[in-house]
Amino acid sequence: MTKPSASVPHLGPWHYLKPIVDIGLFVLAFLLAYWVRYGLQWFREVEPAYHVPLQVYVPSISLLTLALFLVHLLEGAYRAERGRTLLDELYTVFRSTLVAIALVIVIAFLAGPSYYSRLIFGYTGIAAIVLLGVARIVEHAVINARHRRGRGLERVLIVGAGEIGRSVMRAIMARPELGYRIVGFVDDDPERSGAPIGPYPCLGTTDDLPNVIRSMPVDQVIITLPWMSHRKILQIVRNCRGSQVQVRIVPDLFQIALSSVVVDNLDGIPLLGVQEPRLKAWQRLFKRASDLVLASLGLVLLTPLFLILAIAIRLDSPGPAIFRQTRVGRGQRPFTCFKFRTMCADAEKRLDELRDRNEASGPLFKIKDDPRRTRMGRFLRRFSLDELPQIWNVLRGEMSLIGPRPAIPAEVEAYEPWHTQRLEVPPGMTGLWQVSGRSDLTFDEMVLLDVYYIENWSPLMDLRIVLKTIPTVLFGSGAY
Repeated sequence: MTKPSASVPHLGPWHYLKPIVDIGLFVLAFLLAYWVRYGLQWFREVEPAYHVPLQVYVPSISLLTLALFLVHLLEGAYRAERGRTLLDELYTVFRSTLVAIALVIVIAFLAGPSYYSRLIFGYTGIAAIVLLGVARIVEHAVINARHRRGRGLERVLIVGAGEIGRSVMRAIMARPELGYRIVGFVDDDPERSGAPIGPYPCLGTTDDLPNVIRSMPVDQVIITLPWMSHRKILQIVRNCRGSQVQVRIVPDLFQIALSSVVVDNLDGIPLLGVQEPRLKAWQRLFKRASDLVLASLGLVLLTPLFLILAIAIRLDSPGPAIFRQTRVGRGQRPFTCFKFRTMCADAEKRLDELRDRNEASGPLFKIKDDPRRTRMGRFLRRFSLDELPQIWNVLRGEMSLIGPRPAIPAEVEAYEPWHTQRLEVPPGMTGLWQVSGRSDLTFDEMVLLDVYYIENWSPLMDLRIVLKTIPTVLFGSGAY
């Protein structure tokens, strides 16, 4: 069977057009600066005798455009890197533009104190940052939209279904904007070779790899085998190169994920330790302080909305406006979770009669068209307004604004040992599980995202989740 053609690269033709577009934006930025300086005359007026024609600035435009292009090039703005976020791009634009503008201003001073206007370079820098920032935002929006439609994706086959292979799987699932799609695994362990790895199939052993590459659309092979299998790794690399498939190797340190390695020192002797995927003390302190500030602010601002929703719930159906349910928090400690009621008052009593209609995987229970849901409940669930009272749980320290989905005790009782890793941190009102599909995810996919979040937490990750939560909630993606 003929191997299908490779997919379009991550950036496609835009990777080559990007420098050309930027050059055009550099020139446009200078033209805008000229208009502001001599047309609008902001901050400082220009006497008619000192009005300089645009053509006089042609050498300056050329020099500035060249400087901006070279600095952006040296700063890596035109390298195709899948891991680069929008914030990384905007920071590169800001830093590179400041360096280039400073360089040209120095050259202008050296050219002579009688240079026409140095203020115009400041205007140009501001205009360039704005124009390039907008261009980067549009670029990322277009790329993400293409990835959501299944275009421009790079199909990945993972070799090795151990902990490192699963870490790669979690990272790819947590970062769909990178444009990877896992087609499956190959592994030599008999216990893994016949069963799915999370939501992805195991396609055979490493000996089957050449046939898998020939019969399936595979663009990249990621090897996660331990270094003791170095001969097999070299053979796999040769097979992939012969099939014109890109191959990458995840460095392995005695089968320990590098993010879990702690380096200590014993009188000059390096000691390597392994830590469990949990937040450090300073990280917990930072998250708690952020939760307290933001939750307090949210409670004050949203109190009128709480009253309106509570009245609407009571008018829509009999029963209390607030639904209380026992959930399991950090360290498997139970707590009372508060939500706006979205179902009839006797919903939990009717649960057994609906068991056979469960549409969720694992220990979860979800029905897309749950007959127990009220009219107001459908509206609340669609826009996640039912979860707003959990702000009180955040203030009490039982939950966080961002974290794993809070589990009910019946789910925890059905957990496999690896599922309990998600209970190492407080549950959250939103998280990777919500911005990556919500109810459309399988249970294992949800847990994988939770573990990835714990292993890779940072304030920047929380910010990205918050920014992604807004459109997810507004459009009601995967909510029921």
